[in-house]
Amino acid sequence: MLLFAQLLLQILKIQAKVSSIIVFGDSSVDSGNNDHIHTVLKSNFEPYGRDFYGGKPTGRFSNGRMPTDFISEAFGVKPTIPAYLDPTYDITDFVTGVCFASAGTGYDNATSDVLSVIPLWKELEYYKEYQKRLRGYLGDEKADKVMTDAMYLISIGTNDFLENYFINPRRSSVYSVEEYQNFLVGIARNFITELYWLGARKISLGGLPPMGCLPLERTTNLINGRACKEEYNKVARDFNGKLQRLVVKLNKQLAGIRLVLSNPYDILLEIIQNPNSFGFENAAIACCATGTFEMGYMCNKFSPFTCMDANKYVFWDSFHPTEKTNGIVAHYAGKCNGGDPMELAKEEGLRSHKGHKPPLRKTMLVYANDSMFRLLSGLNPISQKEGKRDNSSDHIYLFVDFFTKIFRVDHSK
Repeated sequence: MLLFAQLLLQILKIQAKVSSIIVFGDSSVDSGNNDHIHTVLKSNFEPYGRDFYGGKPTGRFSNGRMPTDFISEAFGVKPTIPAYLDPTYDITDFVTGVCFASAGTGYDNATSDVLSVIPLWKELEYYKEYQKRLRGYLGDEKADKVMTDAMYLISIGTNDFLENYFINPRRSSVYSVEEYQNFLVGIARNFITELYWLGARKISLGGLPPMGCLPLERTTNLINGRACKEEYNKVARDFNGKLQRLVVKLNKQLAGIRLVLSNPYDILLEIIQNPNSFGFENAAIACCATGTFEMGYMCNKFSPFTCMDANKYVFWDSFHPTEKTNGIVAHYAGKCNGGDPMELAKEEGLRSHKGHKPPLRKTMLVYANDSMFRLLSGLNPISQKEGKRDNSSDHIYLFVDFFTKIFRVDHSK
């Protein structure tokens, strides 16, 4: 396991204001949009949300909050990000944050067709509609300021492989894995570019997790004793590498953009391989039902097998992490005046295991490698020799390393 300690070369301290959190993606960040469309992929019923505020199922595919909720609260914006299609919210709620994500979707339109969910292009159309509503509410100048100062989080791509390419011959018969990866990267490039021309400047592009280690995939890997599917993990690593190269290119091409890759792969793999170090007891199966294949409607309150304490599990259902995992992945890139973020994540996991709640409003000291420091500070990025891969940017800690690379924010005052 590559250690983050040898990759953290610089503490980035740039004061910046985050006006709102704007989210695009799939079930890893969907806060309830699928509740309001015609699809079988929903989670607006028990036991989903049992550890959310009031024990309320909201359409989040977890027992509690999503990483983006933790991100929002860490910046002192608000503790949860509302779904755009939820009629109980209006534009006054969306000023400081809104989620357009849809569980089951992907970069590829064919992925969203599998379960009739919102395609990525439609998420962008909803964002354009949101811009009009925001300008009508705040006026052009204030609305443009909000959108420019907003943090844009994109988390998507897993479904393109697990729910589409690997099971759909219409894609696998046409594209090799690498060709399909390039196809998706092209869509990502176009999406980010259009988002940029719509005013976005601070953008996090999410990488893929170790998807071969999801309980559902391990369940089907009987021949190897339900071990992680290394083939799938390799696809995720390779795809993340392609996304990183895209990030470098777009930062050079689009003036004023601050785009980074948020790569959850390593921290999640470390948690899965060493769950006890983070205060977990089980990483191979999920909490809900038998924990081997259930998600959505198969994860329901009638199952007698659902665990009593989700904090002991890395995964909530066979596809999605628990709130505790989301919190670990979302919160800590550093503590006090620094330290090894992997060790700090373990410490936080153990604190959560003992019933401690993570302190959300405190100074967040954050790390970046020297190249990213220069890039986000407005300096010329350090060039890399052709053919020599720099792994450091792949291993910056946490899903939220977008804002941890860009900002040092103190909410303790």
